[in-house]
Amino acid sequence: MKKIRLSGKRAFIFLTLVLLSVFSFQLQAFADTLYLKNGRSIEGLIKKESADEVDLEISLGSMKFPMKQIDRIVRSSPKEAELIRQEWADEKIKGQERAKEAELIREHEPKQVNMNKQSGHVVVTALLNNKVKANLVLDTGASLILLSRKVADNLGIDVGVNSGGAPIELIMANGRKEKARMIILESVKVQDSEINNVEAAVLPDKESATMSDDGLLGMSFLKKFNFKIDQKNDKLILEKL
Repeated sequence: MKKIRLSGKRAFIFLTLVLLSVFSFQLQAFADTLYLKNGRSIEGLIKKESADEVDLEISLGSMKFPMKQIDRIVRSSPKEAELIRQEWADEKIKGQERAKEAELIREHEPKQVNMNKQSGHVVVTALLNNKVKANLVLDTGASLILLSRKVADNLGIDVGVNSGGAPIELIMANGRKEKARMIILESVKVQDSEINNVEAAVLPDKESATMSDDGLLGMSFLKKFNFKIDQKNDKLILEKL
C-alpha cells in the first residue's frame, strides 16, 4: 500500500476538512419517514398517531394517512425533530421576507390609471376611506385634496366649528379666500395606487355648488408619486416614491 505523507500545514488543512465534514454530517436532521405500500415515501414529523391513522406535520401544514396504507415508519430522534422545526421556522421567516420584498416591488411599479378629459381637465376616480367613490380633477396647483360637501356628507365627515379639524384658509382659482377646516382621509385609492392618512379639506357650499365633479386631487396625494399623463392613451401613470 502506497503511503502518503502530508506536511504539517497540509495535514492540518486535511484534518480540518475531515472534521467539518463529520460535523456537518452530524448536524443533518432526518425527519420521520412514512414508507407507503404503493412505493412512495413521505417525510415530516408525526403529530398524532393512532391504530387507524398517522397525522404527519410538514412544512406547509399536515397530512393524514390511514395505517392500512403504511408499510413501515422510520422515526427521527427528538434532537432531529427540533432541528427540523427550526429549519421550517427559518424558512417561513425567509418566505415572509421574500413576500414583503415582492410586495414592495409591486407597490413601487408604475401603475396606469384610467382618466377622462373634460373641458381640458384630467378627471380620475378615487376611492376614499375604502367606501366612497369620487371623481376628482387632477390639480397640481392645489396643495390638498379638496372635496365637495356632498362627498364629505357621504363619508360621514363633520366639518362644523366643533369638528376638531384645524382651521385653514383656501385660496380659490379666482383669488378669493375661503375659510375651511382640515380633515384627514384614512385612505385615498386611485385604482391600484393607495396612500393612507391624506390631508384634505372640504370646499365651502357655494364653491361645491359650482363644481361639475366631486373635488380636486391635489398634492397631498400626488406628492407621494412620480406622475405623468399619457395623453395618447388617456392614462395617468403613477409611480410611488
